[in-house]
Amino acid sequence: MAETTSTRVTPYLFFGGNGREAASAYHDVFGGKLELMTYGDMKGDACPVAEREQVAHACLSRGGFVLMLSDRPDGPTQAGNNVFVSVECGSLAELEQQFAALSEGGQVKHALHDTFWGARFGTLTDRFGVHWMLQHQLAPPVE
Repeated sequence: MAETTSTRVTPYLFFGGNGREAASAYHDVFGGKLELMTYGDMKGDACPVAEREQVAHACLSRGGFVLMLSDRPDGPTQAGNNVFVSVECGSLAELEQQFAALSEGGQVKHALHDTFWGARFGTLTDRFGVHWMLQHQLAPPVE
């Protein structure tokens, strides 16, 4: 099947009230532009007081990197093990900085290591329960 359009996968993360803290932490890690709208911004005076400062939608972008997130005031969220955010880092220094920052208060599953596909790679779960895979391609993948 021939591709006729390009597809970009954008992870969208849901939090149970600490979305602003998560958005700020990820902005500190990845930099870029952070746009944030609260439920109060969106609904105005019709928004229940308890929800006004919760994040209705946030978008962090830098070049081709896009991460979106939101709080869910309509019910509890549960961190699952079925979603990972995969980040291709532009340099080893960026990989090491982002891996270290995301692992603060979290749990490293696979420490950074060189792989058979020619990348430096590691996985972790951050302090918000989000699973991450970070890598930097060192050489062309082995075929």
